[in-house]
Amino acid sequence: MQRFSIELAYNGSEFFGWQIQPKQISVQETIEKALSKLFDAKKIDIVGCGRTDTGVHAKHYIAHVDLPEKWDLEVLTYKVNRILPSSIVIYRILKVASDFHARFNAISRTYRYFIHTQKDPFINGASLHFTKELNIAKMNEACQFILGKQDFTSFSKLHTDVFTNICDVTHAKWTQTSENKLYFEITADRFLRNMVRAIVGTLLEVGTEKISPEEVATIISKMDRCEAKMSVPAQGLFLWKIEY
Repeated sequence: MQRFSIELAYNGSEFFGWQIQPKQISVQETIEKALSKLFDAKKIDIVGCGRTDTGVHAKHYIAHVDLPEKWDLEVLTYKVNRILPSSIVIYRILKVASDFHARFNAISRTYRYFIHTQKDPFINGASLHFTKELNIAKMNEACQFILGKQDFTSFSKLHTDVFTNICDVTHAKWTQTSENKLYFEITADRFLRNMVRAIVGTLLEVGTEKISPEEVATIISKMDRCEAKMSVPAQGLFLWKIEY
């Protein structure tokens, strides 16, 4: 058996996240079924670089899998894509070292959250329609309090099974791409469940001037999910890049 990395992307709208779960369709299960069919195997297991929640998209996602060297890799990529639904694409499959791990070898992950302020029927599934006026300068001022190695319990989903809520955020910024479109980008060594969506929801409260930028630091210091604001919907969130 040889270990391979799989570089892929997916539209998460029709999936209940990346990870396999009972009675719900996931990205992981869909790819595993496609590979099992090609290799005439009862079940082939793949390991992803991390979880994404229901409805969240991935522009750049890495998984690894152990397979027999049965086909040329370009042929294998073509054949898997023929089986997969249009919502998932495999860009390339590459041989890697036997100890490569898609999750544990990743050194950073970047997410983007997209917002549009003018009604647009063509991007509803990939961006949040937000109609209130935003002070982007204040939102970026608040981003400075998110940077660094901190306990992000205030932005984490309750009762998760992680060993620590400490994350090292190296980049956090809002960028306006046009008069009616903007996105938030954040990079860290790891993320907690629901963390990005909770941070975006809180920063939007800063942008609408309901809270001050400095209050974000207070929210983090309290280490209490009840202190942060509501999470934004999933459709605007993309896992944007994985670094190894």
